[in-house]
Amino acid sequence: MLIEGVPGLGKTLLVKVLAQCFSGQFKRIQFTPDLMPSDVTGHAVYDANEGKFRLKTGPVFTNLLLTDEINRAPAKTQAALLEVMQEYCVTIDGGQRKVPTPFMVLATQNPIEQEGTFPLPEAELDRFLLKVLIDYPSLENELRFTELLSKSTSEAHQDITPCLTITDIEKIREIAGTVTLDSKVLEYAVSIVRATRSHTLIHQGAGPRASIGLIKSARVFALLQNRDYVTPSDIKSMALPVLRHRISPTAEAEIDGQSSDSLLGLIIDSIDAPRL
Repeated sequence: MLIEGVPGLGKTLLVKVLAQCFSGQFKRIQFTPDLMPSDVTGHAVYDANEGKFRLKTGPVFTNLLLTDEINRAPAKTQAALLEVMQEYCVTIDGGQRKVPTPFMVLATQNPIEQEGTFPLPEAELDRFLLKVLIDYPSLENELRFTELLSKSTSEAHQDITPCLTITDIEKIREIAGTVTLDSKVLEYAVSIVRATRSHTLIHQGAGPRASIGLIKSARVFALLQNRDYVTPSDIKSMALPVLRHRISPTAEAEIDGQSSDSLLGLIIDSIDAPRL
């Protein structure tokens, strides 16, 4: 998941809290302009005592990886995540090593208009299942947590007790894959993705990985609604977070003030949902 928002909205805190909800391993990488790919994946170091090279694994060898401010690092460092996000393994010193299961990457980034940021490569964006936008909180919520946190001297996530094990997460993933999917709903989801490739205001549309991600996400969304079947409304609910980072509006669209979300809204409205 790619989480985007301006500084100070609690993106990093959100991931830290999530990490404490399950008993797996959690590691964090603070992305900076001088971060090297080997700082992410690991590298071979020479052990003078043993007279041979020894493998030092990087922070990607974990269950939940937080890549904080991912767009603060240049493209070559961001590219270190391409293999592990798709194949769940890392090539170091000519050999491949599997990362622990389950493996999840949650990345935070500032809007690309911020100074000192580097846009993520399209190949890396496509590997994120979801892109979630975090906006400023409502007045009620901001009043609540401002009053609470301004009195506390400890961090807000210190008293969280894990409620899930790695086995629980694997079981949930297995159950999500069994949620019923009607062929008409499948065709509806794929039609939305394919429509992004022919829209006149979209320079580059979403690929087949987006179709797979949309179905997977809709199955989980249905499960969270206590249903064992996917509806067209589930597809609509997940279309924006699954697709917004996988399409590129044309220059004309950007000049007219159109965003990825607004273009996707037009596409969704133009395709009739199936009646079940």
